[in-house]
Amino acid sequence: MSVWDDLVGQERVSEQLGAAARDADALVTAAASDAPPPEASKMTHAWLFTGPPGAGRNQAARAFAAALQCVSPDRALGGAPGCGFCDGCHTALVGTHADVTTVAAVGAQILADDMRDTVRKSFTSPANGRWQVILVEDAERLNEKSANAVLKAVEEPAPRTVWLLCSPSIEDVLPTIRSRCRHLNLSTPSVDAIADMLVRREGIEPEVAAAAARATQGHVDRARRLATDPAARERRAAVLKLPLRLGEVGACLRAAQELVDAAAEDAKQLAEEMDAKETEELKAALGAQGGRMPRGTAGVMKDLEDKQKRRRTRTQRDSLDLALTDLTAFYRDVLALQLGSRVALANTDAEDALQRLAGDSSPESTLRRIEAIAACRDALDRNVAPLLAVEAMTMALRAG
Repeated sequence: MSVWDDLVGQERVSEQLGAAARDADALVTAAASDAPPPEASKMTHAWLFTGPPGAGRNQAARAFAAALQCVSPDRALGGAPGCGFCDGCHTALVGTHADVTTVAAVGAQILADDMRDTVRKSFTSPANGRWQVILVEDAERLNEKSANAVLKAVEEPAPRTVWLLCSPSIEDVLPTIRSRCRHLNLSTPSVDAIADMLVRREGIEPEVAAAAARATQGHVDRARRLATDPAARERRAAVLKLPLRLGEVGACLRAAQELVDAAAEDAKQLAEEMDAKETEELKAALGAQGGRMPRGTAGVMKDLEDKQKRRRTRTQRDSLDLALTDLTAFYRDVLALQLGSRVALANTDAEDALQRLAGDSSPESTLRRIEAIAACRDALDRNVAPLLAVEAMTMALRAG
């Protein structure tokens, strides 16, 4: 199993990254033996991965990071880097490699404070790996100060440092940064490709895999979660019942509260384990004894609590956004039925509800409802209180 096996439907990107990894391996080998470097190389110091949500931007970047750190002896025999089994590949893939640093947005933005140590590390030589790799998962969330810090590091990188930036589109990244990166655009995987991956890699029954792939319309991670997590399937089923519950104002307000509460509970479950682990690790690093913290560490603990609070807020909004995505797909299917389109339905398990709404409303009202969901997502991005934004949306869905 190579590191590229998790890139679903991205054969072209895998081929390009594989060629760059081979050239990167040749560059390191030549430097170690004082041999002249290859004349032409497909390797460069900064990469920008773009593509729609779920296409696998972060997975592609992490697979490339693993290939750069591959220490398989097969390389000396002509094998391609990225075996997926050696210590370099394994630790890079699971996120424990000392020379692969991952930066992700904790809240709505990646702050300069979050980037400072990372930028400083980017100018150092690898500790024990072959490259110093900096992976920024949410490059579109860099604010002005953190983006400027990244720009300086990308303009004049250390010889063995590679920046991997991930963003939904190239326009989401500063022109000065993207002009210094090699751009790779990932496409939306097909439903059949995702279903095949779920069967081969996760052992999912073909019928369940096909339903999950169809429901998520090309989002690999969501399809995996939907196929493997019964709770995720229950939450989605509850969301798809919402359009039929909006007959009265009171029902709209209750539905909005339930959506927000479900997102908050989901965020709480995801955060509890991570928060507890981070807190215990920091206490141990600061030398806490018997539950008592040393003097002068209260500020450090407060910084961690603030970071965890920002992450919980973002996780809740991500969970809400997932529900809104499911709602959008539902009304898209309603519109397809109203227009007699031959587009395959994503929500075949809710076809009765789709047919009922399609017959009881017009295409114009369905479009207005889709616009109301988009407006709710925009409001959440502007930090509007989630309950207010969702209540406005459910009232608009009722009005049609």
